[in-house]
Amino acid sequence: PQPAMDHQPKFFENLSGTGKAIGVLTSGGDAQGMNAAVRAVVRMGIYVKAKVYFVYEGYQGMVDGGDNIVEVSWESVSSILQVGGTVIGSARCKSFRTREGRLQAAYNLVQRGITNLCVIGGDGSLTGANLFREEWSGLLEELAQKGKIDEEAVKKYAYLNIVGMVGSIDNDFCGTDMTIGTDSALHRIIEVVDAIMTTAQSHQRTFVLEVMGRHCGYLALVSALACGADWVFIPEYPPEEGWEDSMCVKLSENRARKKRLNIIIVAEGAIDCHNKPITSEKVKDLVVQRLGFDTRVTILGHVQRGGTPSAFDRILASRMGVEAVLALLEATPATPACVVSLSGNQAVRLPLMECVQMTQEVQKAMDEGRFLEAVRLRGRSFENNLNTYKLLSHKKPDAELPKTNFNVAVLNVGAPAAGMNAAVRAAVRVGITEGHKMFAVIDGFEGFARGKIKEISWGDVGGWTGQGGSILGTKRTLPAKYLEKIADQMRTNNINALMVIGGFEAYLGLLELSAAREKYDEFCVPMVMVPATVSNNVPGSDFSIGADTALNTITDTCDRIKQSASGTKRRVFIIETMGGYCGYLANMGALAAGADAAYIFEEQFDIRELQANVEHLTEKMKTSIQRGLVLRNENCNENYTTDFIYQLYSEEGKGVFDCRKNVLGHMQQGGAPSPFDRNFGTKISAKAMQWISKKLKETYRKGKVFANTDDSVCLLGMRRRNLVFQPVAELKNETDFVHRIPKEQWWLKLRPLMKILAKYKTSYDVSDSGQLEHVAMHSPKEAETGAI
Repeated sequence: PQPAMDHQPKFFENLSGTGKAIGVLTSGGDAQGMNAAVRAVVRMGIYVKAKVYFVYEGYQGMVDGGDNIVEVSWESVSSILQVGGTVIGSARCKSFRTREGRLQAAYNLVQRGITNLCVIGGDGSLTGANLFREEWSGLLEELAQKGKIDEEAVKKYAYLNIVGMVGSIDNDFCGTDMTIGTDSALHRIIEVVDAIMTTAQSHQRTFVLEVMGRHCGYLALVSALACGADWVFIPEYPPEEGWEDSMCVKLSENRARKKRLNIIIVAEGAIDCHNKPITSEKVKDLVVQRLGFDTRVTILGHVQRGGTPSAFDRILASRMGVEAVLALLEATPATPACVVSLSGNQAVRLPLMECVQMTQEVQKAMDEGRFLEAVRLRGRSFENNLNTYKLLSHKKPDAELPKTNFNVAVLNVGAPAAGMNAAVRAAVRVGITEGHKMFAVIDGFEGFARGKIKEISWGDVGGWTGQGGSILGTKRTLPAKYLEKIADQMRTNNINALMVIGGFEAYLGLLELSAAREKYDEFCVPMVMVPATVSNNVPGSDFSIGADTALNTITDTCDRIKQSASGTKRRVFIIETMGGYCGYLANMGALAAGADAAYIFEEQFDIRELQANVEHLTEKMKTSIQRGLVLRNENCNENYTTDFIYQLYSEEGKGVFDCRKNVLGHMQQGGAPSPFDRNFGTKISAKAMQWISKKLKETYRKGKVFANTDDSVCLLGMRRRNLVFQPVAELKNETDFVHRIPKEQWWLKLRPLMKILAKYKTSYDVSDSGQLEHVAMHSPKEAETGAI
């Protein structure tokens, strides 16, 4: 939820693009999601009445001109949202690096009146764009001297505006938490790791996996975190002297603990502390020679760049594309070239060259052996990943672990959500590292009342990150009717703190337990909740574990359904999603799948709107795009059911289009967790456990734990840019208990994007955007509170 705005919302209707021409190009290596960004730029550009041009083959096409620079229409970008790579092509271009090449490019742009460029690429492509912008007026004067353009053109096209978006699977650009393509590349890696794990377990094998990342270890680090790898090698954090011995000891210890497989992940740019490369072959030879383990190497290569973009990348690229057009419309001759970035959960604009300089600083720090500095410069998100990985991957010998004599119980409550198991694993391992005894509660509060509690060890949770559902078992039952029995179990097992991982029921459960403190001292202990539900309807958090996996399932299904319509013309699909009264899945699924409409409870609709949607689709069927997609949240309206909407569309569309319906149901709750959910679940849960340790120390008096203040029952949520602990009592005011949703939801602000990209007239609040920020260097303290 966004805080209430003091100022009136600012709408973009007054930002007309009439008379403006925007060129869009993709440059450098391709990345999944680039097409979604291109589509958003084209459609938003046309929406604000600007002319939009494709520049084919990156800078090469700009230099060559001719058919490489073409004006495009709304339909030009139909059906590209789900395609990987870039449909307008990308090329490395030597000639653009010369002044002659840039002179020719400037001439080609001026011929078409293009003075606004949207560049989607890596730091090299964006640096080139900035140089081009700085030279622009000089280039035009030179063209005028040569008689190629007249003085009128020099005045008319006096300055060039540039907005960048970073498309790079390596996530190696400073200033943004995620670059377009990173999440999809992680999907490819995790698919391979999950597949390898099953075969490796059959044979007791060790697998060495080489992933991309010549200069940046992000992919290797996050995939190691997401699959619980035994060891990871990345360029920013070379292993210490003697790592060969440490690694072999760890691998053999894991085997001795009956672990049937070992996974080692190597970034292609991995180095040791003397800047010597560490290759996957070298690692394999070491394991074979020292331990004699059956070892295989898999080099993922270009698989990581391929395939369809994930839901996250499509939404990210669509948001960035729209923001880029707004930035171009608002630019003045004094505005520096900017890059659209993601910070936490917000699209922000940053000065391009500040980001590029910081990105170059990282490489410089690595070249000079200042590795701690390199990690810090990479940003909060990278630093958090590394710290969490170090915390979870290696168990210290029992003799070295602290002993606190505290017992902490972990339970899952509500419906299962992908990523819950990753959260339990992180909680158990961090708890053990902090010196606590960890207890697992089977089957939620109901199991708690029945005494289904057992101690759980480090090894018990091995291999849990990739498992869907809930291994501990979960129930929707609330604790109110079992309070006495639960209090008994807390006393019997001497439970000093509770960690609850779940959805809205978990939130209600904590409210009930804290209310019962007056009657039962047993509940006067620190309690924390980590949100996990596909519906994403928990107050106090912008994201819940499991929602990303569900969104990917919806997006994949919509892609297949759209594909099934490509053979038969003029068909409209009505698809029902889960989510209770929360429209998050329907709304974001519609944005990621390129739907024509999404019906949600939060935005009331009536028969007139349904009629307008039918007419909109009827018009669409006259174009070359002869299919439609409509999403409906399961509880958006009790009378306008999925069947009703299907019948209405069928009747009204007679002779123009036919209709099909699909209820996605429980497949949205199943499946292996996405990389985002594994990573989010792991990090948020580790942070929650550290909070418990802190609270236990604070509330331990005279040999017992006693916590009865509001701030000892908290929910840990992602809010805008930070992870925040909030007392559940304070969240009551933000909750609509009847419909089980937060009163304010951040994603409703993105609703107009879906409508704009589906060609509806709508107003879009741009109050949040438009301010150019500076790249923030954070202090080490900030890193602890940092982004995901």
